[in-house]
Amino acid sequence: MTRRLDLAFHDHLVAATSWIAPTATVIGNVTLGEESIVLYSAVVRGDNERIEIGASCNVQDGAVLHADPGFPCVLADRVSVGHRAIVHGAMVEEDVLIGMGAILLNGAKIGAASLIAAGALVTENTVIPPRSVVMGVPGKVVRQTTEEDLARIRHAAEHYRLAVAQYLEAYEG
Repeated sequence: MTRRLDLAFHDHLVAATSWIAPTATVIGNVTLGEESIVLYSAVVRGDNERIEIGASCNVQDGAVLHADPGFPCVLADRVSVGHRAIVHGAMVEEDVLIGMGAILLNGAKIGAASLIAAGALVTENTVIPPRSVVMGVPGKVVRQTTEEDLARIRHAAEHYRLAVAQYLEAYEG
């Protein structure tokens, strides 16, 4: 069963077409959009500030979404948060892929159609322009996203969006 601690978690803010894995932890002020998924061992902690997860998003295994007062964590539509990535008080626009183990810190803003490489660190209050590929520690824009990059970003979001119905059927069917 999904662990949901009573810290103002509001089930009505979770879309009926979304799915939360039994081993995920979701607490506090969290909104989960249509056809989005929070996978195994992920932690979504809206205990200090709101967390908004848009439609067709995926928060993969072991990822952490958290926020500090004054720094909400917002994922627009079709955002993929890779395994063990951390999004902490950051704003992420639509069609973004956050690679495995990447870290986004308070006040970071990621522009639409961007790719944050695995292991990259986006420091506090950094603004990443749309269509950027970010790599390194600290993260730097190394180039613009190509059409091939955009196809990969969209494929990841679509893959997990399609999986939501399968998980809903298997666990709640």
